[in-house]
Amino acid sequence: MLLMRERMRNWRFYDNLRTDVDAPARKAQIVTYTPALANDGADLAAAIATIHAIGDGEAFNDAIEDAFPGSTVGSGEDGSIATRQRGLLRSLRASELSDGTLRYIMLCAALLAPSKPEILILNEPESSLHPTLLDPLARLLTTAVKTCQIVVVSHSERLLTALAGDPDTRTYRLEKDCGETFLHSDEDHYLRWVWPSR
Repeated sequence: MLLMRERMRNWRFYDNLRTDVDAPARKAQIVTYTPALANDGADLAAAIATIHAIGDGEAFNDAIEDAFPGSTVGSGEDGSIATRQRGLLRSLRASELSDGTLRYIMLCAALLAPSKPEILILNEPESSLHPTLLDPLARLLTTAVKTCQIVVVSHSERLLTALAGDPDTRTYRLEKDCGETFLHSDEDHYLRWVWPSR
């Protein structure tokens, strides 16, 4: 039981990445060693700085470039993130970013963190994202799944379709019928209950 508890404590859940006006990720932070993004994104600038210092900064930059061509994201001098976009003469702080842009950056920091959990769970990562960001998100997920197991709970058909092309992806659908929830999969034979013979 102790072993199971310790293994489960290592799991990471991201179901509350806040992007509202008062979100911690929009405020200046102390930038210190942060091997994993907090579940609310409160240490975003520190997590990004850590990825660039000891993690896969190139993969992070590639994920940003894939979603926002010509853009870069790093830590600003004031403890906030600094986003440079083609055509702008200055960096944008987190407080100036759209909810979707900030959320995508947080997902990059969560999925590319140097410290990998056994299981990482994302609840509705498509929330607030512009539809054009779903394909880059799917590519980011297929990159990240090579280093840890990822569970994605989503209502987005576009995201699920984009993920379906990856051979490591398994899709399970929950469908409700007359108040009863049914689990469906591409691999139904794994989901059927087989009663033992007597």
